[in-house]
Amino acid sequence: MQLPVAYQKAKENIFKIWTTLQPLLTVHVGLASSSKELIILEQCGKNKGYQEMDTCGFHPEGGCCILDGPEKIESIINMKSLWKNISLEGIDIIFSRDAGRYICDYTYYTSLYYGNGRAAFIHVPPLSKSVTAHILGKALRTIILEMLKQCREERE
Repeated sequence: MQLPVAYQKAKENIFKIWTTLQPLLTVHVGLASSSKELIILEQCGKNKGYQEMDTCGFHPEGGCCILDGPEKIESIINMKSLWKNISLEGIDIIFSRDAGRYICDYTYYTSLYYGNGRAAFIHVPPLSKSVTAHILGKALRTIILEMLKQCREERE
């Protein structure tokens, strides 16, 4: 599902995902346009600091995702472990604890909130001659399969 670059609409769609589909894990993928040949695994979402306007000209009330929500929420997925243990062909991977304060981080925090930590966020670079759709697709498949392994291990 493609989420709009609009805080409220993104939040509504994420709420629907968690209440209707009730997934084991939701993996969000966002474009890091300044990132070249680099996938970024985000560990946590932050609740406050959203002052930048979205495509509709709005920003969240009080600059936060969920009023009275925790300051940050960690994913149940251990991104640092993924980063250390995954080898990708044709693209580098790094670990991050700050997805920025725009729609990506807002989406991530909201999904972590509604999904009780069962969400993940991956920032990807734009497609290019060196990062083709094939390379990026293979990398995302490898990462997501490892995330699902972690989910299964946690459930057991």
